[in-house]
Parts: sequence; C-alpha cells; structure tokens
Amino acid sequence: MSTPIKNRYDFILVFDVKDGNPNGDPDAGNLPRVDAETGQGLVTDVCLKRKVRNYVHLTKAGETSYDIFVKEKAILNKEIEGGYSRAGIDLQSETDKDGKKRKTKGAGQGDEVNVARLQMCKDFFDIRAFGAVMSTGANAGQVRGPVQLTFARSVDPVVTLEHSITRMAVATEAEAEKQSGDNRTMGRKNTVPYGAYVAYGFVSPALAAQTGFTEEDLDVLWKALSDMFEHDHSAARGMMATQKLIVFKHATALGNAHAHKLFDAVKVAKKPEVAVPRSFSDYTLTIDKEPIPEGVEVIEK
Repeated sequence: MSTPIKNRYDFILVFDVKDGNPNGDPDAGNLPRVDAETGQGLVTDVCLKRKVRNYVHLTKAGETSYDIFVKEKAILNKEIEGGYSRAGIDLQSETDKDGKKRKTKGAGQGDEVNVARLQMCKDFFDIRAFGAVMSTGANAGQVRGPVQLTFARSVDPVVTLEHSITRMAVATEAEAEKQSGDNRTMGRKNTVPYGAYVAYGFVSPALAAQTGFTEEDLDVLWKALSDMFEHDHSAARGMMATQKLIVFKHATALGNAHAHKLFDAVKVAKKPEVAVPRSFSDYTLTIDKEPIPEGVEVIEK
C-alpha cells in the first residue's frame, strides 16, 4: 500500500431514481424518506455507505486489504479477534457476569489495542474509509474515518406512492380455500415517480493518516460512487443511477476554500419549461468556476 493521501477533497454526488424507493424508512412502513416540512426526498448517509461497501465487496473480493468489516451476517467480534490473530497477539478469555466466556486482549496493554487497530485498518477498506467502533468484544479501539457523507436531499419535492401488489399462487391449501380470484392482495410497494438527489462528501487527509487511507483507496471510492447503483438494481429501487460526481481537490491538506462555498458553485435546477420532472434531462447542472479560488481543482467524473 502507498502512503496516505495528502490533499483535502470535497465532493458532490448527484443521482436519481425513477419509479423506485431509494431508501425506505422502517419506522414508517418502508415509505420513502421525506422531509415533512419541504416534501423533499431524503437518502441517509448510511444507505450510501452501504452501497459503497457492497460495490467494493463485489469488485475487490479476495484482494488483500479490501475486505469489508460491516457486511451482511458478519460477526464483528470474530472479525476483531481475527485482527488480533493476524497481528500476532494471543487473546485471553474471561467470564462475564452471565457466566459466558468472551475474548479480551492479551496482556491488557494499550499498545496491543493500537496494534490491533492498525491491523484492522490495513485489512478492511470500509474501516480505512468510514471508520468503525471495534470495542464490542476484544478491544481494537475506535477509528474516525476520513470519508464522510451527508444525507442526500432531492432537488424538488417528491411524491410518495403506495401500490397494491398481488399474486396468483398461494402458499397452502387452506389459503387456496380461503381466497378467491378477486381477493389475492399480497402487500404494498412504495415508490417515488422520480427524484434527483444531491449529497455532499468530505475527505480529510488528517484522518486518512490515522487509518492509512491511500490514493489507491481514493480511486476505489470514486469508482464506487460512480458505479455503485449499476450493481444494486432491484424491483424495489427502480432505475437508480449516478448522474454526476464533482470532486474539488485542494492543493493543501487543510484546504484552500470553505467546502460550502465550493458547493454553492454547483447548481442543479429544473428547466423552466418542465412542469413535472421525470428524468435527469429535465434538469440542468451548472458549475460556476469563476468564484472557485486558486489552489482548488475541479474534477468532473
């Protein structure tokens, strides 16, 4: 692996969804997330990070240093114990208050926690990028990741629709006797007809130095943000795609401009002649490069 990144980056991710549910809220019957005051659609940062993790897990499977720590059905404490093992540290067991054995760090010294933490950062891409809490079992400490994302928010208000769905088949004979051909409602599906969403992100070289996040990792991140929806299609999510990734590369580690001022230079707006947008071609995306100061490079992907 090469050395950690030296430059600060800010970025804007623009994506859209058509006839799908980009991020259902489990506390609201899986309805698409919406700002109750403005009607704008929302997609959480956790949802976007999940898609990045899934993309890296799919495309970099088996490659050294590109495993994923937070993945489906992963037992995190076992992953942490594996980090200790790969670092050459023997773990001891102690009995908790319920009488169960649990693994703890070997000699109880802070140096071992640091060694295990560095090993976990080396092995797992998502720890290097997003950070992790690794103190749920054998203690490998906590890591604050250099890559941070905001919630994505739709440019315009979205309409949430609820569709009844049915099936012709039945699961049991009893169900067959009970149901008639006109009474086979299976459930409901929630969608938005269309929404163009914008999320903002930040990459800190100071935190990258702590996790070992490198230029190679950064290239993987940009690729993931650009292509992650291509490998995440489902009937529930409809058509989702990254429409634009705009990266602001600073010449220094501390940055050459405030992020919010750089973000203000990018405008995504509905075309005046469009009443109801139903595709990204109904929007215009402009970058005003005039106020962007020297020392900031604009990279469009």
